[in-house]
Amino acid sequence: MATRDIYETGFDEDVRTESSANQCPECDGRVTTNAVKTVCEDCGLVIDEQRIDHGPEWRAYDDEECERTGAPLTAARHDRGLSTEIGRGTDAKGNELSGQKRRRLARMRREQTRGRWRSKAERNLAHGLGEVRRLASALDLSDSVRDQACQLFRSAQNEDLLRGRSIEAIAAASVYGACRCNGRSRLVDDVSEMARVAESRVTNAYKTLNEELGLPADPVSPSMFVPRLASDLECPDRIRQRARALAEQAEERGVTTGVHPAGFAAACLYKAGQEQGQWVTQSDVAETGNVTPTTVRTHHETLAEQVA
Repeated sequence: MATRDIYETGFDEDVRTESSANQCPECDGRVTTNAVKTVCEDCGLVIDEQRIDHGPEWRAYDDEECERTGAPLTAARHDRGLSTEIGRGTDAKGNELSGQKRRRLARMRREQTRGRWRSKAERNLAHGLGEVRRLASALDLSDSVRDQACQLFRSAQNEDLLRGRSIEAIAAASVYGACRCNGRSRLVDDVSEMARVAESRVTNAYKTLNEELGLPADPVSPSMFVPRLASDLECPDRIRQRARALAEQAEERGVTTGVHPAGFAAACLYKAGQEQGQWVTQSDVAETGNVTPTTVRTHHETLAEQVA
């Protein structure tokens, strides 16, 4: 006889099966069991309910309280956020610890710090991701852009691009690359200023990442910088809208090819201010766009010739 004729090939929890362990306590009738309850087929007595709970293991009245086992996995930390931290001074209930227990926790904390990184590469990864998180917080970037920058730093380390380069420069280039890929109007000098790294080093690191990893970064257009510069200059909405229209017209005609996007956006704001009777000086818009007044004047002349 074949084995498949003797043993069952599957089991369905929702199918009622007879329970031979006991009988109905009321009428001694036949008892059947499924995944929800145990009932008597003769009198209908419910003997047992909810034998298997398929629902969540929490009981909360707010969506923010529905937690399982801590925070989810994140790319912003070298261990994906799975490591634990040893507390200080108090226990889980908030009670003060004795001096002996505090000294014991200090020794445990020291040993945990020493054994946190298994290699120098993991230690460099932790340092680089910490720098990326700091830059993302200083630049007020969203969590999604921060996670993309952290993943970009991981890819750079996996491709051995950190060798001979500064970790801070690669971290800053990762943040700038994530901003470029998401269409954020951030300049290299904005990131390098927060990173306390020379702009040339951040630029070289970004070129390396772009060439080796093939970043899907689109060219930066001047129209992307108009809202930011207008906000810094506290320009009215009509000037901002007119400057955005001037920048888009210039982009359609191909005038903005090879120009500094922030400088051209500053020239658009300057021209829009002149048309609306708001005399924004060239030095003010140049300082906001981090360019020279000569650059603003040159782009303003181009706008006057090419864009109506």
